[in-house]
Amino acid sequence: MSSILVVEAEGTITSLLKGALEINSYQTVTILNGGDAVQFALREVPHLIVIDLLSPGLDCYGLIRRLRDHPKCMHIPILVVSRAASRAERIRALELGIDGYITKPVDADELLAYVRRQLCRMHQTSLSPLTQLPGGLQLERAIDHKLGSTEPWSILYLDFDHFKAFNDAYGFLAGNDLIILLSRICQGVVYEYGNADDFIGHIGGDDFIILTTPDRATVIYRQILERYKDQSKALYRPEDVQRGSISAVDCKGCLYDIPLVSLSIGVVSDQWHYPHNVVEIGTLVAQAKRLAKQSSENVYQISDWALLQRRPHPSNALPSIRRDVNRFPHSLFRAVQEDTLAKYR
Repeated sequence: MSSILVVEAEGTITSLLKGALEINSYQTVTILNGGDAVQFALREVPHLIVIDLLSPGLDCYGLIRRLRDHPKCMHIPILVVSRAASRAERIRALELGIDGYITKPVDADELLAYVRRQLCRMHQTSLSPLTQLPGGLQLERAIDHKLGSTEPWSILYLDFDHFKAFNDAYGFLAGNDLIILLSRICQGVVYEYGNADDFIGHIGGDDFIILTTPDRATVIYRQILERYKDQSKALYRPEDVQRGSISAVDCKGCLYDIPLVSLSIGVVSDQWHYPHNVVEIGTLVAQAKRLAKQSSENVYQISDWALLQRRPHPSNALPSIRRDVNRFPHSLFRAVQEDTLAKYR
């Protein structure tokens, strides 16, 4: 069930939303303080956040800033409810990135109209229509956020093997089902074994990225591989599963066998917080994925020493990192897309 986070003390907003939206599979969750609200947003990634600016003891503007600054929840629409505010207060809230300002006393029809519009907008513009996962610029910002942190990080790049052949044999709708299955497995595994702020992104097609920490990376990729191998069998015809391959016909009418779709995961980790830029990371994750496809275990890791060898001048690297990110806002995806296109040439 999708969730709407309401940060308020009185419960008035929650009551209005519960009666109107829960019949449409939206669960309304009420939280009273900003710290818990941020943790909930990172953990559950609600579809909408509504904040009562008059909630006692709540730093509302600080809460909005924290939500907007974190790449995992920066896409979530935020509505604020308050009394008639001064022009300066409204401008401040808008500049922090809110999506709507509703004046008390709350008109139920107006509130619901705002909520429905923002839910619709988020699904249309911010997330992958197929997997409901973020991608594009939001994914690049999430990686930039990891690179700028003082914490160690790991990036997992997931990609199917023989996916195009599966699409040709079973049809694109079955291919979509396979992508959706992997999306759900990733979300379930990261929820169970990852950190609250771990990020899952859908680059496009059958390519996914997971941002986590080195201490969680191994259990995450092992669980994903295990669950995918088990659950993907339901998407094949029984005879294909038993044989371990798919019979197909090439353009000349000749029969040939296609292996079942497997999953490869490239892992890039840095436990020493060595400076890197998005261009370099894009190259590294694409290389790790290629090597994973050649591995008998379908996993390949690049970490620590390999990373250090690539950047001989750490002392003056940070200014250039910021320039690289600004200059090449989609450089990560150029590397990934070029590698993906090579599969079809």
